[in-house]
Amino acid sequence: MENTVRMLSTLGLMGAMRSLSAAYEAATGVHIDADFAPTQALLKRLRDGEAADLVILTREGLDEVIAEGRVVADSAADLARSYVGIAVRAGEAHPDIFSESALRKTLLAARSVAYSRLGASGIYFAELIGRMGIAAEITARATIVQQGFTAQRLVSGEADLAVQQISELKQVEGIEVVGPIPLDLQTPALFSAGRMASAKNAEAADRLLRYLASPEVAPVLRQSGLEP
Repeated sequence: MENTVRMLSTLGLMGAMRSLSAAYEAATGVHIDADFAPTQALLKRLRDGEAADLVILTREGLDEVIAEGRVVADSAADLARSYVGIAVRAGEAHPDIFSESALRKTLLAARSVAYSRLGASGIYFAELIGRMGIAAEITARATIVQQGFTAQRLVSGEADLAVQQISELKQVEGIEVVGPIPLDLQTPALFSAGRMASAKNAEAADRLLRYLASPEVAPVLRQSGLEP
């Protein structure tokens, strides 16, 4: 359909896109048919032949599909940066996570830490606890989330701490974001968009991409926990 753009997006943009999609459709009449999943899951779907007009992935993921010829290189645009944070169930005490030593103590004291298997935050967290020398202790009682929002495991009582991009943590009600993991321990994820080479609605996809990369959307990105 000419008035529909099919978009596959990383989970980190879900909160922002819920707000932006409604505003964009009201202003342009173009409907955004969006599906959200971790970047690694989306890469598999794209390589399996799933069709889309526009994709939003981590910059590393986008570069991979550009190299494979699936995304038009000249269309690539960086949208926002995202930091990995930690959340607790609403009403629970906020632990100290603001230095490496405090973070290590907090993680080791937790009954269970929920983190994702496929998401960029989960891959980063597995590397982090490895560098900190506590991987065996944390993974032995971790709550591994195959796909979706790790903070849901706080609400269900399965975990004491949830680790994910702050923009993803904020999508779950009944939790509180404690803050980011110390910035000197992480490199922010960069989320970037590009038009599929096989896009059926390339012109509309390009217009949407320009909108998402414009200063106009910055306040919505910040509200959702991202840094434009």
